[in-house]
Amino acid sequence: MALFRALTHRSFALLWVGQTISRVGDHLYQVALAWWVLEKTGSALAMGTVLTFSMVPMLLFVLIGGVAVDRLPRVRLLLISDLGRGIAAAGVAWLALSGRLEIWHIYGASLLFGLADAFFQPAYLALVPELTPVSALTSANSLTSLSMQAGRIVGPALGAALVGLGGTTLAFAGNALSFFAAALLVLPLLRLSTAPAPSASQGVHGIVRDLREGLAVVAGSPILWVTILLFSLTNITLAAPFAVALPFLVKDHLHGDVRTLGLLYAVFPIGYVLGGLWMGRYPRLRWRGLVSYGGAIVAGLGLAVLGANVPLAVILLAALINGAALEVFGLIWTNILQTVVPGDKLGRVASFDMLGSFMLLPIGYGLTGWATEALGPALVFIAGGLLTALITALGLLHPAVRRFD
Repeated sequence: MALFRALTHRSFALLWVGQTISRVGDHLYQVALAWWVLEKTGSALAMGTVLTFSMVPMLLFVLIGGVAVDRLPRVRLLLISDLGRGIAAAGVAWLALSGRLEIWHIYGASLLFGLADAFFQPAYLALVPELTPVSALTSANSLTSLSMQAGRIVGPALGAALVGLGGTTLAFAGNALSFFAAALLVLPLLRLSTAPAPSASQGVHGIVRDLREGLAVVAGSPILWVTILLFSLTNITLAAPFAVALPFLVKDHLHGDVRTLGLLYAVFPIGYVLGGLWMGRYPRLRWRGLVSYGGAIVAGLGLAVLGANVPLAVILLAALINGAALEVFGLIWTNILQTVVPGDKLGRVASFDMLGSFMLLPIGYGLTGWATEALGPALVFIAGGLLTALITALGLLHPAVRRFD
């Protein structure tokens, strides 16, 4: 039960329940959206464009979002973000109900979702330490990750059920309701809505000054700049094969069908859940540098096994280990950010971390697509996994990373 100790703090419990609901809505929406795009356009390019439209504004505005998180009340930013996304999702549902929904409406909604994420994600990460004591941070972060995995597991099934019951319109409406429910649960937290620190500088010069302060925090801590730099590269070698090449691996290498693909998609989040259950028991994490980087190395080796000529049972076990190991790294990394970075600069540092994580992913998607066609999906997974392990191991050459406790 130690995993759930953060829920004894009412403010975090309200935040967590609301965001769990909205994450289920996110994945519900993804299934309904994919089905709608398939029926409306029959174009994979259109679906890729939707994903691009949601990523671009996040990349463009995430640094501004980090500045806002360190200047403005964080609860208020979360509330505005949830309400804004709820209104956009409700607009999509209304247009679908009236038979007027077009692909350009979806592009516009994706832009709004991406813009809201640029503010929401740094605000959430920075708010959690305000709502929970240090002894409950590992529990809070583990529960946050568990809610994300619950969304990945429950959301698609619920989305498919709603589409079957009432069409994509019903699923779009369900997504809107999830955002409004999250906003409703955030409302009681507005009494905590105080700005972290007033900024003396306003306008463009003030924003630049704030960003320089955040960058100075990153540059001044080896565990921060080494990790952000290296893992901007491993997102290409680790995340891109999973996102792009996995269906081709199932078809061409494993000679499986959609059921095999669905099984693999399900096993990864189960691994995350197991990793979160294990990590959430500890009130304090030790040897965070070695353990987190070790988790990433194990995750890379697990990814490489997926491309090996081994039975399906071994591949499923490797996928499970991959998910659990990535969860170990992710939870320790979040804990490092929340305990190393001063609270009044956490939003900006989190935004630099997000930018580093996602900036190279579009390039990674393109390279992985080319490599999958030119070299085959099995070699893509083997090379991607081994490169991930190698790049991560290079980070351990820095003594500050190895000795970080």
